Amino acid sequence: MEDYGLTIIVGLTVGMLARLLMLRSDYRHFPGYPHGYVTHISLGFVAAALGAVAVPALVEKEYTAVTFLALAAQQFREIRNMERETLNHLEEIELVPRGKDLVEGIARVFESRNYLVIAASLQASVLTYFAGLPWAVLSSGIVLWIFSNYLAKGKVLREIADVVPSQPYFGFAGYKTLLMVDEVVIMEVGLESARKKIMEEGLGVLIKPKDDNARATLHQVGQRQAILHTVSNLIGTKKEVGEPEWSPIARKNIDTGEVALFILPNEPDIRPLIQAVNITPVLESSRTTPLESKPGKLAQD
Repeated sequence: MEDYGLTIIVGLTVGMLARLLMLRSDYRHFPGYPHGYVTHISLGFVAAALGAVAVPALVEKEYTAVTFLALAAQQFREIRNMERETLNHLEEIELVPRGKDLVEGIARVFESRNYLVIAASLQASVLTYFAGLPWAVLSSGIVLWIFSNYLAKGKVLREIADVVPSQPYFGFAGYKTLLMVDEVVIMEVGLESARKKIMEEGLGVLIKPKDDNARATLHQVGQRQAILHTVSNLIGTKKEVGEPEWSPIARKNIDTGEVALFILPNEPDIRPLIQAVNITPVLESSRTTPLESKPGKLAQD
């Protein structure tokens, strides 16, 4: 195996770099603790090693070694289950929950990134063995750039919808206790003191889908819950246990598909609210494309 030393080292290095580039702790704070980093970096090393040794194994006609890839895939599926269970336990103490769709999306991402590490490591090993180190380094740099800028990221809400400010107000059809954002009824607030506080500090935005595909995505309750969780994390909310009138809420205008969002933030500034909504991830489980079907196109016309 002496002849394959450089091949394995390059593959392992590129695989680990790919995992480190895709391992970020952002506003979701996950992984945001040392043990979480250790777990994912260790599994990234395993994935990189699998990709790095695959070429020497195949060259030596050790085809049984490929079965380890199947075992690794099973192990990575367990990672998905582990992340799902962890986040589901955290959901029980969240004032503004992530929602099942966002939890599943996060768990799926952590599983898939290990497969991306195998792919990066494997391509580096193949090029090192067959084309030499310079070509391997050049190609690996391109692959790592693609991973960090595209494959490790998904769509965000500003790509499918426009977010505009909309001042909350009270009063609809003679009912002065109904909280409104644009033409959407948010909730009923009985206490006059609560209504006064909402008028002084509450913020609202209107999320306008750019097309019917976006409208179908915003129709999903999981996507709207993800927006509320993201906004609450980024700008804060005054919601407290047992005080529903301070709860952030997103409701749909059933006629237009627009989503009206209300929140009582820590600081009543509309600019960070709009930015927080804009960078909310579009969930894979919520994405639908009715415009790609004949019925969807006919409905649009």
